[in-house]
Amino acid sequence: MKFLDLARVTIRSGAGGNGCVSFRREKFIEFGGPDGGDGGNGGSVWAEAVEGLNTLIDFRYQQHFFAKNGRSGEGGQRTGASGDDIVLRLPEGTEILDEDGETLIADLTEVGQRVLLAKGGNGGFGNLHFKTSTNQAPRRANAGQEGVERQIWLRLKLIADVGLLGMPNAGKSTFLAATSNARPKIADYPFTTLVPNLGVVGVDGVEFVVADIPGLIEGASEGRGLGDQFLGHVERCAVLLHLVDGTAEDPVADYRTILHEITAYGGPLADKPRLTVLNKIDALDEGARDEIADALKAGGAGEVLRMSGASGEGVTEVLRALRMRIDANRLREKKVRGQESTAWQP
Repeated sequence: MKFLDLARVTIRSGAGGNGCVSFRREKFIEFGGPDGGDGGNGGSVWAEAVEGLNTLIDFRYQQHFFAKNGRSGEGGQRTGASGDDIVLRLPEGTEILDEDGETLIADLTEVGQRVLLAKGGNGGFGNLHFKTSTNQAPRRANAGQEGVERQIWLRLKLIADVGLLGMPNAGKSTFLAATSNARPKIADYPFTTLVPNLGVVGVDGVEFVVADIPGLIEGASEGRGLGDQFLGHVERCAVLLHLVDGTAEDPVADYRTILHEITAYGGPLADKPRLTVLNKIDALDEGARDEIADALKAGGAGEVLRMSGASGEGVTEVLRALRMRIDANRLREKKVRGQESTAWQP
């Protein structure tokens, strides 16, 4: 299944049915009077967050969603049928924006959350509605109310507890594959990760969700490489895991590049708690590890953990450090093996 996190759709609620002008005329009925029914209401357009979806790919092939119109009223005091509603089934974490792409209409952060996007038009009154003591035979009825048509943007921000940051080939996908059942593409060249990936990681009896996004490079905020288009997927995370490639030519420069791009992106991302980890230590001797870790601390990284996603060295300590930085209400009890297991078992 292809990944799509941005889509533009056109929605339109149904128009209300027209009211009916009708009079009861039956043999042997002396006083018939008006009996025109009201029109039915038009269908509305709703959005609902559902389980089992993690992409907006369905909205690439269908961009128009029109609810049914209400039917007109009929004689015999019969009200017209209301039009059927339309429900846009969206992944958890979807933001709904107005046509300008900036005004937030709704943020669906929980499964089952439902929001009205376009209300159907009211049905018009039939002439029975206008009967009074002084107007026994009204010959007027209302037309149904028009529906609402608008264009909206759907933007998906994945729901995760930990967001992975780092330069291309920093080992983010290797870490995710080693600690969860996720199977991201792994190769020895940059930009192997082209779309975000999610994995459920377990440690010490609890689970949390980790999001891996494509690597950033210098100038990503200006559109270089894959740009910063995927940084929105880690905005909802409780903590950011910043992986630094210990085998890179200048790990400290790489660390500062990522910080600069996060700052340039703006929003709440720059203020989120970060855990800096020196990765690929299996390729470094003790002296090199200490030297790079000290340089990162001097560069403002604070505490620097050490890990190798390939060999598993230090991974448990990193997972436990992440767990300590995640609020208890976001953690979930680890499920029994066989129901849903994780690859990493400390």
